[in-house]
Amino acid sequence: MAAAAPDGKFEAAVLPHLDAAHNLARWLMRDSAAAEDVLQEAIVRALTYFPGFRGVNPRAWLLQIVRNTAYGILKPNRGPTLVPIAAEPEPGAIAEDELVSPEADPEMALICSRDRRRAYELIAALPLELREALVLRELEELPYKEIAEITHTPIGTVMSRLWRARRLLIDAAREQPA
Repeated sequence: MAAAAPDGKFEAAVLPHLDAAHNLARWLMRDSAAAEDVLQEAIVRALTYFPGFRGVNPRAWLLQIVRNTAYGILKPNRGPTLVPIAAEPEPGAIAEDELVSPEADPEMALICSRDRRRAYELIAALPLELREALVLRELEELPYKEIAEITHTPIGTVMSRLWRARRLLIDAAREQPA
């Protein structure tokens, strides 16, 4: 296995994008522990293949490695277990996003946290390919061209997946009471 160059090029190219890589892994795997495993494996792969990296777009390169690693883990398992949209958190569990923000009054903070959790549940219920495209576009704010590079699909397919993902979210939000 190749070691990181002593000049710090790997760290400079990859480390700024770890949050985006972790976010993508978490959304693809739908499990924090599995996302950590995917991220760790992806970083090892990135370190191994870094000498061949041409320096064009390190973020897209790393996210592609994370995606491939996640799909490699999901394929033998035949995909993740589907979680119903109406799944409730464990009784008595306090989610991190339910904590009161100093900028908002408690009522607004609670409403915002419920809306955010509901949106995340709706996104998590999307099929993997649609969820992946939506996360890369809306949460990671990548342009269509980079999403196409990461997912190895034509831009038209990316646009179609985003349209279908948004349509399914709208339909699910209308069907599910607030």
